[in-house]
Amino acid sequence: MAYIGKTPIVGNFQKCDAITVVNGQAAYTLQVSSTNVIPESSSHMLVSLNGILQAPVTSFTVSGATLTFASNLATGDVIDFVILLGNVLDLGTPSDDTVTLAKMASGTDGNIISYDTSGNPVAVATGTDGQVLTSSGAGAVCAFEDASNVHVLLGTSTITGSTATVDFTSNINSTYKNYLFTYTDVRPITDDASLQIRYHSASGSPVSSGSKYTYSNYYIRSTTSAVQTTSSGDDELRLGAGSVGNATAELLSGQFILHNPAGTDGKKLMHGSSTNLQGDEASILSIFGGAYKEDSVAITGVQFLFSSGNIAKGIFKFYGIK
Repeated sequence: MAYIGKTPIVGNFQKCDAITVVNGQAAYTLQVSSTNVIPESSSHMLVSLNGILQAPVTSFTVSGATLTFASNLATGDVIDFVILLGNVLDLGTPSDDTVTLAKMASGTDGNIISYDTSGNPVAVATGTDGQVLTSSGAGAVCAFEDASNVHVLLGTSTITGSTATVDFTSNINSTYKNYLFTYTDVRPITDDASLQIRYHSASGSPVSSGSKYTYSNYYIRSTTSAVQTTSSGDDELRLGAGSVGNATAELLSGQFILHNPAGTDGKKLMHGSSTNLQGDEASILSIFGGAYKEDSVAITGVQFLFSSGNIAKGIFKFYGIK
């Protein structure tokens, strides 16, 4: 007899092993692949006896893995099939690679799915522009937070020929309290020159007179003892105590931080370090710091130059530090 009705589309469908009727017996054990199975209830089963579907509860009941008909069966009766539907309201465990984005509930734009401290799914609230996702380690939910010590690239100048100076005159303002400047593989045209900087003031021109700069440099050369150079008033601010040769392998790389260039209530401080290799293959490590001595003048730009001659090559960059 055919089953009339809407076919269940969800559940854990199982067809039980064939059951042999025993004359005068009403109870039978349900098995799948010779293993006992327990239905959800009699209403979660399809049972056919002698070609007729049986009504749950009234025609049969189930307890554990035992199916019991309302009356004893006799020789000649045939249990056609027993099908277990499982919990038809429970999707069960999806097969691997079957859940698509379309099957997920709608959420809030920018939220990220994570797990709470109990291991349950949780939506991490959307952050704001510029924030980053951070972790506080095991036992804590991750969160969007303001970035810490993130460098935002603001300018780049790559020299491959010859130029007198490299000037950064944009984006140095009150947006960031600190700015990082880097210089990589820099070489002078003139042998034994020192890399220096000047600051652009509010007038827009680099300050190159009046002994407005003060600095201290300390460097260690691999073939000699440590050397210190200082100046309480100079027309440039020197980046390291060692000079740089103009041979192909004699390159200088380093970095420095300029603090609060837009401030007008104190001298503009900087500090940094550099390293280079000289012609006799002596390596030099320099540590330096200095100041622009005008208290009330904001710095609007930075100019790189050598103590003599042009810049032959190098990559110059600067970043705002968040």
